Amino acid sequence: MLTLDKLINKFDLMLVNDVDAKKIEIKKSNLNRLAIQLTGYIEYFDFDRIQFIGKIEYEFINKMDSKEKEEIFTKLFSKGIPAIIFCRKIQPQKEVIEIANKFNVALLTTELGTSKVYTELMRYLKYELAVMTTRHGVLVDIYGEGVFIIGDSGIGKSETALELIKRGHRMVADDAVEIKKTSNVTLEGTSPEIIRYFMELIGIGIIDVRKMFGVESVKETQQIDLVINLVHWDKTVEYDRLGLDEKTYDILGVKVPCNTIPVKPGRNLAMICEVAAISRRNRKMGYNSAEVLNKRITDRINNN
Repeated sequence: MLTLDKLINKFDLMLVNDVDAKKIEIKKSNLNRLAIQLTGYIEYFDFDRIQFIGKIEYEFINKMDSKEKEEIFTKLFSKGIPAIIFCRKIQPQKEVIEIANKFNVALLTTELGTSKVYTELMRYLKYELAVMTTRHGVLVDIYGEGVFIIGDSGIGKSETALELIKRGHRMVADDAVEIKKTSNVTLEGTSPEIIRYFMELIGIGIIDVRKMFGVESVKETQQIDLVINLVHWDKTVEYDRLGLDEKTYDILGVKVPCNTIPVKPGRNLAMICEVAAISRRNRKMGYNSAEVLNKRITDRINNN
């Protein structure tokens, strides 16, 4: 649950009226700048958003008489607005403060301009209020690509991540990965705080990756760009050998490119993960080696 007091501390806002910010819950990531609502038109108005008042709106309010202010703000505040932010050091009028106290609406002020605080606050809320799930696996930053390694318990996910760390890559989460859907196509992964930077190695126990390998070996959050699914080698299964058809793995409705890697003795999984990450980056930049080879073969056949 995200409460208003967290926003106040994060963005250095000042609460100017008598409400308890710890009891005001923020439920929507979208924001709204009061405009036509100040004339009394409140149809199709999202009251559960944080509202903004800048210099233009403030000057418009100043032209209202006391009765008009009371009518407008009573109508607005009675609907359950969580908070209004006054930008550029603007101080709310006395009548507005009294009505806000009556309906438990927080009035906040900031020195920042409207556009700046609006943009920064929306970005923060989009992340904090994003839909979240927790998945079993290991998340590693490999050459800037977020690689989410999944597979059965004991198949070697943590050991692979450990070898990647020794190669200079960074661990984000081991065992449990908290994943947030920050946009329709973007997933951000992190570790639950209680186990952050710890790793379980079967036969050894728990190790502290940051203490053992240094702060450059870990990272707090990472966008998920690729899923690597480790599976036990089965000689009866026909595995993908060309990579022409890109497989995906669904997380919160987002289709993430996925490589299934069969595991057997002698395979260097860390190196394979590195190659998979580089290949994924090449594809994002428009180069697909499988398609290039397929085209060469097709051209050779057509020319013969």
